[in-house]
Parts: sequence; structure tokens; C-alpha cells
Amino acid sequence: MSASRTLVLFSGGQDSTVALAWALARFDSVETVGFDYGQRHAVELECRVSIRTTLLQRGGRNAERLGPDHLIDLKALGAISETALTRESEIAFSESGLPTTFVPGRNLIFLSFAAALAYRRDCKHIVLGVCETDYSGYPDCRDDTVKAMQVALNLGLDRRLVLHTPLMWRDKAQTFALARALGGQDFLDLVIEESHSCYLGDRQTRHPWGYGCGTCPACDLRAKGYAAYLVSPEDSGPSYES
Repeated sequence: MSASRTLVLFSGGQDSTVALAWALARFDSVETVGFDYGQRHAVELECRVSIRTTLLQRGGRNAERLGPDHLIDLKALGAISETALTRESEIAFSESGLPTTFVPGRNLIFLSFAAALAYRRDCKHIVLGVCETDYSGYPDCRDDTVKAMQVALNLGLDRRLVLHTPLMWRDKAQTFALARALGGQDFLDLVIEESHSCYLGDRQTRHPWGYGCGTCPACDLRAKGYAAYLVSPEDSGPSYES
């Protein structure tokens, strides 16, 4: 198994785009995987292609290290998920206290499929852009969840896989700052222009922080994070290496 071969869970969103840059800065060979689960904001699947294409066209180290992309059909997950991310329903908080955008088991399923792919592709490392600093209340984005999944996957596959979450302790402002620290203003501009966060899939309305409806929880987090970044653009947050 190659110690430098890495698989990044890449949705085309802000966090996974910055996580991809983080992986490209650290590993010699970086592959990406995305998931089509019938998400309401399926436009993110187009954004991920655009971002990869731009990175390859720019050449340099990132283009040399960026390997194949994989797209996995998980529409069965969307079919059994009665959530605001897979149905035309209101985005709000449910009686359980979780947002209606929470897709039960989504990240657990993503990691299981990613690990199976990593096993086949001879990747030791898996990178994902989850965080619990300013997340939307999803329990499968928590550090404890990821650590538990790493143990389960290593036992189930009888192989050592390392799960990296470089954004776990960063807020959105620090994620914007990290994007600039990793790739300069050009990469930050790419994140703003091409990555997608809006739950409603709005790619028509342009804001200083990117495209989106401007009112859903994902847009609200991104807008507030960008405003905070502009106040302290040099603060890239903690040096988190694992």
C-alpha cells in the first residue's frame, strides 16, 4: 500500500474543496470521490467537475498530484431519506432538534464506500472536509464519529486506513483563510466562484462569498464566515495535521 496515495471525499462544496487543496499540499497522489444520492443541490456535482478541470488546467504541483475521479451512485440513500436535502420540503429544525437537512447515516455510508474504494485503489489515507466548529448540527460530522469510523473500518477491512479531517476545528472564516494560505488568491477565488454550498442549489444569485440563495443555513454559514474572514484574513486557524 502506498503511504502517499490518498482519497478525498470531494462534493464540490467549500469545505471539501479546501480539504482537497490540503491533501494536494501533503500527498504525492490524490484521487477524489463524489456521491450522487439524489441530493436537492445536485448542481454541486457539476461544480466538482469544474473545480477539478480548473486545477488540472492551471498545471503545476496540484495538476501533477491530482489523480482520477470517482463518482458513486447512491440514489438508494436518497430514496429512503425523507429530508429537506432529498425532497422539496421546508428547511427547518425537527422535533428532535436536528435540522431537516440531516440525512441519517450519510457520512457513515460515504466513508464505508470510500474505504472500499481506497482498499481497491491502494490508498492508505482518506481526507474529508467535515467540521464541528460551526457545522449545521449533524452528528456524523463530529470528531468522535470519525474516530469511531476509523476504528470500525480498520477492523472490518483488516487494513490500516487513516482518516484526516483538516477542517474539524476550523470555523468558516478560518477555512477561507486556509484556502488562501494553501493556494493564494487564485485558489481562494476558485473556492468562492466555483464551490457550492447552497442547499437549494441556487447558481444564479451571486454574492461576495459565492453563489447561493443567501437564506438557507449553508448560505448563512458561508456568508458569516466570509465576512469574518475579511476582518482577519491572515487567521488560518489551528495547525491541524491529522
